[in-house]
Amino acid sequence: MQNSIIKQKSYDFALRIIKLHQFLREQKHFEIAAQLVKSATSIGANVEEALAGQSKKDFAAKMAIASKEARETNYWLRLIRDSGLVRRGRVEKLIASSEELLKILTSIVKTSMTKLRAETKN
Repeated sequence: MQNSIIKQKSYDFALRIIKLHQFLREQKHFEIAAQLVKSATSIGANVEEALAGQSKKDFAAKMAIASKEARETNYWLRLIRDSGLVRRGRVEKLIASSEELLKILTSIVKTSMTKLRAETKN
């Protein structure tokens, strides 16, 4: 799973968020910039940890955390968009990307949990 789609997508997403973070800081929106970059970069960090997990349970737990971070990031992005801190066009693609990450991560977590339950029944 070294070349996983979620690993690459979460990394690419984090790079794009860092650019938005820099812009927000230039505009003196320090607090929201910090919240955004923390949750957004945590997605990929937890994916990386999951891929190196010591067990299937560890993998599922770390992917679940990544999913929660994607949800939080989506919240901050919507807040940035709806508050008018950044023009809508600049944020819409990031919102779409965060929703895509969330869908992928939710699927990974559901599949992992289903497999774990099946293994414990056997």
